[in-house]
Amino acid sequence: MRALSTNVRTFLWAFALALAVWISAVTAADPDEIHTLSSAVPVEVVGQDPGLVISTDYPGEVEVTLRAPSSTWERLNADPNSVRAILDLSGLSNGIHDLNIQIQVTERPVRIVSASPASVTITLDSLVTRSLPLDLSLAGQPAIGYQAGEASLEPTEVIIAGAKSVVERVTRARVVVNLDGIRESIDQTPPVELLDENSQPVEALTITPPSAQVSVPVSQQGGYRDLAVKVVVRGQVASGYRLANILVFPPVITVYSGDPAVVSALPGVVETQPLDLQDASNNITTRLELNLPPGVSVVGERTVLIQAGISPIESSLTLSDEQVEVIGLPSSLVAQISPTTVDVIVFGPLPLLDTLTRQDVRVTVDVTGLQAGTHQLTPIVEILISNVSVESILPGTIEVILSLSSG
Repeated sequence: MRALSTNVRTFLWAFALALAVWISAVTAADPDEIHTLSSAVPVEVVGQDPGLVISTDYPGEVEVTLRAPSSTWERLNADPNSVRAILDLSGLSNGIHDLNIQIQVTERPVRIVSASPASVTITLDSLVTRSLPLDLSLAGQPAIGYQAGEASLEPTEVIIAGAKSVVERVTRARVVVNLDGIRESIDQTPPVELLDENSQPVEALTITPPSAQVSVPVSQQGGYRDLAVKVVVRGQVASGYRLANILVFPPVITVYSGDPAVVSALPGVVETQPLDLQDASNNITTRLELNLPPGVSVVGERTVLIQAGISPIESSLTLSDEQVEVIGLPSSLVAQISPTTVDVIVFGPLPLLDTLTRQDVRVTVDVTGLQAGTHQLTPIVEILISNVSVESILPGTIEVILSLSSG
C-alpha cells in the first residue's frame, strides 16, 4: 500500500511537470499580448422598454483592452464584430440608473483587462407625443418697390415625440422664411424649429413632419420697375491694349415714377454717362451717373460703380541672329562654337515687345567645369525686361569644342 501511494505521488508530480512544460512550450510559441482595440466598440442598448427613452447623453463607444495570445489577436483584428459592448436596460423603469457596460468577446482564449468607460449613468423617461400648432415667422422686407402677399403654410400642425421632460419644455413650433431683399415669389420647405418659453431651441425630439411647405407671393408695386444698367463707352484704349471687361455695381437698379405709365414705357435698360476709355492703359474704377428721363427717379444712389479691366495685348516676337556668348571658360582653354548665333522667340505684352532691343537679350552657353573636347550644350536666354518670356530657341543645342590654349 505504501508503494502504491508512493507511485501515485510520483505520477502526479510527473503529470504536473509535463503539464507545466507543455504550457511553457505553448506560451513560448504563442505568447500573450495586451492591446487596446484599434477601434472603439460601439455601445449596443438592449432590453429597453418601448415606452421609455434615454433622456441623457451617454458614451456611444467604449475603449476595450484585452489580453490574448498573438494568434487570437489576428482573429480579433480580422473580425471587428467579435467584441461587443452591451448596455442592458431590461426591467428598468423611470429614473436614474447606474449601469455597468458588459463586454462580450466571441474569440477564445481572451481575458478582458479593462473597458473605458466601464459604467454609465442614464436617465429613463416616459416616451410621450404631443401636437402643436405650427407658426410661420417672416423675417426681413422685400426689395424696395416690392410687396409680399398673404403667405400659405402646410401643414398647420406638427406632432412631436420624445422624453416627457423634454417635450414639456416646448412652448412653440415654427418655420422661418427670410424675405430680405427678395424680388420673386417664394416656394420653400424650411425645417420646423421647436422653442422653449425663452425662445431657445429644444432638440432631441422627433418632429412629424420635419419641414413645412411655405408659399409667399411677391409682386412689384405700381410705379416701380427694375432696369438693367448699360455702360456707355467712348474712345479707344491705348495702342497695344484691349478692354478685357466692364463690371457695373449694382447691375440692376429700381426706378420710380408717380405715373406708372411713364415707368412702363421705359426700355428694359438705363444708360450711364459715357465712360471715357481714350488712350487708357490701366484699369479704371469710377462712379457714373445714370441717364434718367424726366419724372423718373432711382431708388437709392443715382450713380453706379464701374470697373473696367484693361490688359496689354500679348503676342510673340522673333529675335534673329542673337549672338551666343561663352561663359565659365578657364584661361587654359579656348572655345569654338557652332552656330555662333541663334533665333529667339519671345512672348509677352505687345507694348513691352515693341520696346525690346538686342541689349535687353543675352544668350549664353556655360562651360564651367568642362574638360577639353566636344560638347553639346543648351543655350540659356536671359531677358532683361520683366513679363517677357522665352518660347523657344532655334537651334536648341550649341556645339562647343574646347581645346587647350596655345599660350
